Amino acid sequence: MPFHLRIFWSVTACFVLLTTSFMLFQYSREKQFKIELLNTKLIDHNDVMHRAIKQEYNLDSLVKKTPYRTTVMDLSGNVLFDSEIKTVGQMDNHGDRPEIKKALKNGMGYDVRRKSKTTSDIYFYSAKRYQNHLIRSAMPYNTNLEVSLKADLHFIQIAILLLITLAIALYTVMRHLGENIKQLNEFAMKAKRDEIIEYPAQFPNNELGDISRHIVQIYNRLMNVKIDLEKEKQLVISQKEEKDVIKRQLTQNIAHELKTPVSSIQGYLETIIHNKDLPREILDDFIQKSYTQSTRLSALLQDISKLTRIDEAPELIQKERIDISELIKQVISDVSLQLKEKNIHVINEMEQVVLPCHGNLSLLYSLFRNLFDNTITYAGNDVAIEVKQYQYDSDMYYFSYADTGVGIEEKHLTRIFERFYRIDKGRSRKVGGTGLGLSIAKHAVLFHNGEITAQTKEGGGIVFLFSIRKE
Repeated sequence: MPFHLRIFWSVTACFVLLTTSFMLFQYSREKQFKIELLNTKLIDHNDVMHRAIKQEYNLDSLVKKTPYRTTVMDLSGNVLFDSEIKTVGQMDNHGDRPEIKKALKNGMGYDVRRKSKTTSDIYFYSAKRYQNHLIRSAMPYNTNLEVSLKADLHFIQIAILLLITLAIALYTVMRHLGENIKQLNEFAMKAKRDEIIEYPAQFPNNELGDISRHIVQIYNRLMNVKIDLEKEKQLVISQKEEKDVIKRQLTQNIAHELKTPVSSIQGYLETIIHNKDLPREILDDFIQKSYTQSTRLSALLQDISKLTRIDEAPELIQKERIDISELIKQVISDVSLQLKEKNIHVINEMEQVVLPCHGNLSLLYSLFRNLFDNTITYAGNDVAIEVKQYQYDSDMYYFSYADTGVGIEEKHLTRIFERFYRIDKGRSRKVGGTGLGLSIAKHAVLFHNGEITAQTKEGGGIVFLFSIRKE
């Protein structure tokens, strides 16, 4: 049996069960209501008889005007008066009658369709207890009374009609659901084969059809994402291969950069070792040159270590609260002698402000220190440096570092942040640069979620524009 028909019959069975339970409950409730209504009517008659007794009316003449059998008893169940029996002294004690027991216990009681032991007729009894006696009224349980106590069965017809209507509506909905399930099953078979599925116009134009169409659309998007991921995977593989090439080139560059100072040191030391009688001034000169080359070698190793740490383990680099303004002043103080030697004038527009930042002190120091060292090394004498915050933002700091030195040709600006890139290789090594300063500066900016660019300065010189996230 199809899934939608199983749902239909299951829900229909639930409807039938609920409807049957409701009809039985309503039938019992309505029948009880009619019994209570008749009981109330007889209780009203008992109250009339009680008032008549209090006012000492003649009960015989009074009960003749009513269709009810009326019985008066004391609280022990002994009959004092009965409208149909004249010799009440011979009647049995009525204390064991169900309606009398209820009346003695609760104040009122009734019994439906019980045969009288006295007259052998069947009655509907209703009794009520008063201060010192009980009054019981009885109505013959004839055909008319039986009909009047029956529940009205029109509600059963309405319930059955409603059940049929709900079943038809449910079947219609389940039939549409079955069509959707059939289409989705076909879609699942195509999806199993990883096919791109065209927009299925055969789905019904209702909410279920819309849901089905959305499922297909989501599947198609996922398939497109899968295709894009495959392309991305190929791109990553290509980038990895390219990165491997770059790593090999970087390794070669590092080996080359290390080879120069190591060869120089080795050459000087070999000369000293094999020439015991070198004049003192030549010996001192060789030792000084070896020391210079070892210092350059140490700086190179430190720069390589710093870049490696930024590349491979940025999450291990700790951050702390830093005042960038104080940091700039510290850098200027540390290079003050070199600035004075080359007659370089510094204009620091942020000297009197506070620039709090959550960052790494070592990297931010290296950023500004390498920019100043770059100017000191390559810009020439009698130049000016200007450091300022050129733009204001709630999340980022935007800094400008500019000098009025010899500048850099436009063709080199896009490559000066590359590792070991040198505009004039011979001159760069001669002045002692490692070729990693601006690369470290760029990585320090990237670590702080910023960007850095370089451009020529109008009138000569170079301008570095970079940003640093505050938090």
